[in-house]
Amino acid sequence: MMEDMMKEMAMGDFEAAGIDAERCTRALAPVRDALYVLNGKWKFPIIIAMVQGNKRFGEIRKAVDKIAAKVLSNELKELELNGFLVRKVHDTFPVSTEYVLTEYSTTLGPVMNELWKWGTMHREKIMKQVDAKESKTAPHPIS
Repeated sequence: MMEDMMKEMAMGDFEAAGIDAERCTRALAPVRDALYVLNGKWKFPIIIAMVQGNKRFGEIRKAVDKIAAKVLSNELKELELNGFLVRKVHDTFPVSTEYVLTEYSTTLGPVMNELWKWGTMHREKIMKQVDAKESKTAPHPIS
């Protein structure tokens, strides 16, 4: 359904393509859900930091540069709630807690890859625009 809508949107004229607000809202609901679950700048860096194995809170914090402890705690809770990781508490003295990625977290691989490709393309586009603007406004050398 989403692919059909994307093709129709590419046509340019939504009404001519038969796209109504209700159909569009239904089609975009999964996208909204995904963006809600993965929102913010920390979810992917946390997951990437954990790809090499289980980590304790402090290890994750060191691996994810410049994240505050409170923010990391909240992000870990949200990732756990959405099934991307599991918090394991070991009955030791002192109590030891580690975080483990779930099998479900591997489903983000293709998503991350596509975001990387799009982000790379977008970054190049913006850099070309900046370069073009700077070359138009750069002072000309006097001979």
